[in-house]
Amino acid sequence: MSAVSGELPGPDGTFRDERLRAALDEIDGVDGIEHDAQGDEDGRGRRPAVWRGYLATVDGDATGAGGRTGERPVAFALVRGLDAPTRVLSAFFVVRAARQQGVGRDVAAAVLRDVPGPWEIAFQDANAAAAAFWPRVAGDAWSVAHRAVPGRPDVPPDAWLSLSVGRAVG
Repeated sequence: MSAVSGELPGPDGTFRDERLRAALDEIDGVDGIEHDAQGDEDGRGRRPAVWRGYLATVDGDATGAGGRTGERPVAFALVRGLDAPTRVLSAFFVVRAARQQGVGRDVAAAVLRDVPGPWEIAFQDANAAAAAFWPRVAGDAWSVAHRAVPGRPDVPPDAWLSLSVGRAVG
């Protein structure tokens, strides 16, 4: 987002990571075991996972990785709300070298298909690439609403794309 927002990294060279840390803290606090739709526990007092992380890799040979071989990470996604009526794509990133090759579209589609049902995906209108990308991924049946960013009255509202993903057949 720094290309859109103009935000610079902190003195340590990192960008804001509050959402990532919140997701990882939440993931660390649960067992990661899927429970049935009623949320029944497994008798050991464990809570169902409410976040899920995805990491996409490709073979280094296939990417022209300068002679480096082996699996290379090219994209990641964080989904929250697995225990809620609507899933939220909380983070999505594709490395620049893998963009414009269909990697993002394929990863996004796989993530959405993995957890069928209602989804929401937030992006900023100023991020022209995201504003064009997500409607293409969503297909024909989607809507967008603008919502204020909680605790950030100084920034424009987020665009929230809503869609529903059906269960795969067969």
